[in-house]
Amino acid sequence: MIETTIDRWHAVLKGEGNLDDLLHEDCVFWSPVLFRSQAGRDLTKLYLTAASQVFPGDPAPTADGPVGDPADGMGAFRYIRHILDGHHAALEFETTIGDVSVNGVDLITCDDDGRIVEFKVMLRPLKALEAVRDRMAAMLETISAD
Repeated sequence: MIETTIDRWHAVLKGEGNLDDLLHEDCVFWSPVLFRSQAGRDLTKLYLTAASQVFPGDPAPTADGPVGDPADGMGAFRYIRHILDGHHAALEFETTIGDVSVNGVDLITCDDDGRIVEFKVMLRPLKALEAVRDRMAAMLETISAD
């Protein structure tokens, strides 16, 4: 079940899918910064849209070139591990923001129709959480002003 949902999520990240169709109308988003959850498709979409602008991060050079491929829309952001079971997924990711390495996990739960009903983000280390918090706040302000 979750495999199809994650395939659709990856398509959304590449600009090939529709986030509205993927999110359940009562989806709950858990931010690594906020104490309370954010309920509803619109708020979840707002946070995920902002994150898509923040999390490409800065290209991180490696022996083979930058992490990720800017041509695929992912920038320096990449998932490095997938754990899928039934209606649940744990997707570990990494990126860089400025000179800060970010490591995190997206915990995703879908319903029987393959729509995301819960999206939880966890980040480490603290320096990364602070960098993401600052950039997300600025991005949410920009998006909300539009």
